Amino acid sequence: QVSFAESGGGLVQPGGSLRLSCAASGRNFIAYPMAWYRDAPGKQREFVARINSGGSTYYPDSVKGRFTISRDDARNIIYLQMNNLKPEDTAAYYCNAVNYGVDPLFDTWGQGTQVTVSS
Repeated sequence: QVSFAESGGGLVQPGGSLRLSCAASGRNFIAYPMAWYRDAPGKQREFVARINSGGSTYYPDSVKGRFTISRDDARNIIYLQMNNLKPEDTAAYYCNAVNYGVDPLFDTWGQGTQVTVSS
């Protein structure tokens, strides 16, 4: 049974930083590309970052240059370093494996971690 547990969210002022973590379990994810997504009120789930098994990364323009995804394959943990946060980054953040492109691989989602950017 695959599961994801996100943590590290909180309240931060604009321009601040947060580091999110996602502990993946249920299988060895070393060969899987992994990704972060976010849910903002009134919006569809948005792709935020992807990291391939070899370490290459991909970001949408909305976060490029501010967010950095990384992975610790020995511990099955995915990280998202978020810098220069903006109010529009306010959302619940989730992780999942991905297949091709940016679509999530599994139907299972964690509880998410809330990020609120506000002064």
